[in-house]
Amino acid sequence: MNVGEMNPLEPLRIPATTGKKDRISGVCLVVGASRGIGYALVHQLLEREPVTQVIATCRPGSSRQELLTLQQQHGNRLVILDLDVTVDASLEDLSQYVKSLEAGLSIAIHAAGILHEEGIEPERSLQQCDPQQLMRLFEVNSIGPLMVARKLIPLQARSRPFIFLVLSAMVGSIGDNRLGGWYGYRASKAALNQFMKTLSVECKLKLPEAAIVAMHPGTTATDLSRPFQRNVKPGKLYTPEQTAKRILGLLGDMDKHNTGRFYNWDGAEIPW
Repeated sequence: MNVGEMNPLEPLRIPATTGKKDRISGVCLVVGASRGIGYALVHQLLEREPVTQVIATCRPGSSRQELLTLQQQHGNRLVILDLDVTVDASLEDLSQYVKSLEAGLSIAIHAAGILHEEGIEPERSLQQCDPQQLMRLFEVNSIGPLMVARKLIPLQARSRPFIFLVLSAMVGSIGDNRLGGWYGYRASKAALNQFMKTLSVECKLKLPEAAIVAMHPGTTATDLSRPFQRNVKPGKLYTPEQTAKRILGLLGDMDKHNTGRFYNWDGAEIPW
């Protein structure tokens, strides 16, 4: 989710504000919020007065102590929900909560994903590719975000601005694949990008005020990237707080005209 190529596209710029209205207000959802980038996003969203509530979802059984501490500080402005993106009943629980909101969501950020877990490591060669491991990566990284969108999109008002942002990865870019390896993670993120591009086309008719966007957040010091941080160039490994600030900086300047695009953390477009 947040690991780039070992020789990534160089950042071009951080875009200056265009004077468009800041979209970060109302009720915001962060999927995968118990730690890392997701937690940092929740923390920073709660610091914004126009944000009336943050819904933070966590995989059942995951630690959420930091979120509970935030909840003590912010009360009912922070709602913590269990969510397993691979289980329809869990997705339906999220849907029912969002359905209960009077004004719906302003922003949904899908920050959950896996690169490695018990029994799964990034493949260095074709011979290391295992069907079950590949299916697991697609289930979490590609199908999961699409199923979240499947539950949320029908609940959004046609005339109301809405941003659905997924954290993708530079290595999901087919055009930028120069190093090979990491078959499952690359392919699952490429599939995620295609899902979001396709969804953006459908939403132009069904939800014309929506922006469906994929973003590479930059290589961030999280559990996901920890085994591979030695390969990151000096100055290219960012804290979750830095990454969250950049994501929200871009989100605040987005609207329907940004839909169907794949962005780097600095606002530069990444080749599909």
